[in-house]
Amino acid sequence: MRKDKAKVLDEQWDDERVASFLEPRPGDGQNADFRLLLRAYQSMRDTDFARFIPLFCAAGRDINAVGHEGKTLLEEVSEHRYGLAYAETLKSHGAH
Repeated sequence: MRKDKAKVLDEQWDDERVASFLEPRPGDGQNADFRLLLRAYQSMRDTDFARFIPLFCAAGRDINAVGHEGKTLLEEVSEHRYGLAYAETLKSHGAH
């Protein structure tokens, strides 16, 4: 790590920052809802992800959107060693 960059540990995310992940960004042709879910999963701790998913669903987004490989985020995270908490959050909001 560069000397001028301080490592941030256990950063607290406020509601505004969690909700900002609902804002679409330019994509790579992948389903926009899947991209939002994937970005949130890759960026958030499981507790913040659990706060994000109700906002995602309330915005009318598709929790079962699929990516380029034809998998939902639930299918993706179920294959990851530390994905259990994320998978449980997705399932509790209707992912299959």
